Amino acid sequence: MATSPVPAVTPAHDTTVDLLVIGSGTGMAAALTARELGLSALIVEKTSYVGGSTARSGGAFWVPANPVLREAGSGDTPERGHTYVRSVVDGSAPAERGEAFVDHGAATVEMLRRTTPMKFFWAKGYADYHPEQPGGAAVGRTCECRPFDTSVLGDERGRLRPGLMEAGLPMPTTGADYKWLNLMMRVPLKGFPRIFRRLAQGVGGLALGRQYVAGGQAIAAGLFAGVLRAGIPVWTETSLVRLVTEGERVTGAVLEQNGREVTVTARRGVVLAAGGFDHDMAMRRKFQSDRLADNESLGAEGNTGDAIKVAQEVGAGLDLMDQAWWFPAVAPTAPGKPPLVMLAERSLPGSFIVDHTGRRFTNESSDYMSFGQVVLERERAGDPVESMWIVFDQKYRNSYLFAAGLFPRQPIPGSWYKAGIAHRATDPVELARSMGIPEDAFAETFRRFNDDAASGTDSEFGRGGSAYDRYYGDPTVEPNPNLRPLTEWPLYAVKMTLSDLGTCGGVKADERARVLREDGSVIDGLYAIGNTAANAFGNTYPGAGATIGQGLVFGYIAAQDAAKAAVPANG
Repeated sequence: MATSPVPAVTPAHDTTVDLLVIGSGTGMAAALTARELGLSALIVEKTSYVGGSTARSGGAFWVPANPVLREAGSGDTPERGHTYVRSVVDGSAPAERGEAFVDHGAATVEMLRRTTPMKFFWAKGYADYHPEQPGGAAVGRTCECRPFDTSVLGDERGRLRPGLMEAGLPMPTTGADYKWLNLMMRVPLKGFPRIFRRLAQGVGGLALGRQYVAGGQAIAAGLFAGVLRAGIPVWTETSLVRLVTEGERVTGAVLEQNGREVTVTARRGVVLAAGGFDHDMAMRRKFQSDRLADNESLGAEGNTGDAIKVAQEVGAGLDLMDQAWWFPAVAPTAPGKPPLVMLAERSLPGSFIVDHTGRRFTNESSDYMSFGQVVLERERAGDPVESMWIVFDQKYRNSYLFAAGLFPRQPIPGSWYKAGIAHRATDPVELARSMGIPEDAFAETFRRFNDDAASGTDSEFGRGGSAYDRYYGDPTVEPNPNLRPLTEWPLYAVKMTLSDLGTCGGVKADERARVLREDGSVIDGLYAIGNTAANAFGNTYPGAGATIGQGLVFGYIAAQDAAKAAVPANG
């Protein structure tokens, strides 16, 4: 699709506002809340684009017992939400953070419906990531924004951050659509009507001067539309240099734009919403792993930990710095190129994943954060996963999308074979030899997996035992939608890498989103949300959209708290 030119940058200048928001992803929710409460707000963005990693995401949000769920008849309750969050977090984050998230979730969604043009729907059936835990929901709590017309942004359309997967056709595909798009060859009566409907919406919209987007593009555009409608200024290409303090209170920030520094005084507070340290490899190797490849994160390129470092300068404590929203992906074809997204591939029958020893090592269908944590736990135990490969047969290749770009029956690109990230063979031993892994071990893995798949039970890792596993499975395969023997030659292997959707360790924050020192005391006037703050869910990922969900909710909480703050006498 044609892109719009990026508008000229609004010049930064010395000024005073009630709430200063650093970062233009879910930080926009904080600004919208502040504005609705009668406060002035300013959003500052380091890059040329508005939307942050939110614009590159799937765009779902996970908020228990929100009004979208209630109106759709989900039956969810705050009590069940509290039970589930307590269960999955299990002490890995302060309980008060999880309690506040659930308590303020409904009000946050109501605020978004008042202040933005977005319309939301429940992605019914998209199970929580741990639905068997107390309070978990097999029908899910994930919600999405309906396809959104970005023409409402007017001249600011070009400032919206591009998505991670830019479609060649005007087809605004939601996450709920993708499940059936992926299965279009297996369940054509559900897949093809959705394709035609979204194509008609996209093409028809263009004929009427509308530009529909879905996923992260939709929710970022909807937030941006609300910001523009509220008259909240956004300064792009403007970096955070340092925070300004008076005594022990944060009273503003020094910013830099085009080599020139300006000072913004914030009467009520500063909200740090600038993402994590996705692309600061020194920090990643210090806190996470020496084995992480350079800049294979799918987070926005501006996420280099600036806000975390600046918060440390005024005494902020850190927590969960070893954590990220881990995301297994197809390995890049060359250094410097991004990995390719894998959404349903790991769950689909006719495939399995092995490491460098030729053996499986986890439930392939588990949520992506848990999958990544298994990889890192292996490393910390002195048994690193030196390489990993997804193995599948020709029937799999004929049936499903792959890497979000290869349609069923479409050949794997020759460039993948040339780069060594893809291999093809006519039997397991030949495939193992081509991959460079132990032939006997792989052949035994292949035999055992096929025996298990034929019975419908994964005796090693229980694949298909969870409602979440089955969501991205193939419902035409029985008795287990995640398991089928590999029987149609040739066989394929594609190399994988451990990518992520962003880091989720950061500065310590409390249930009011206030930044804390190492000793637990509050730094007055400073808030942190999203991936700048340590994950409110500790070392877990409750459900699809929990990343965006907590960013939105704690943005709302931060602005509400700031509105109640006493204004300094000289403010």
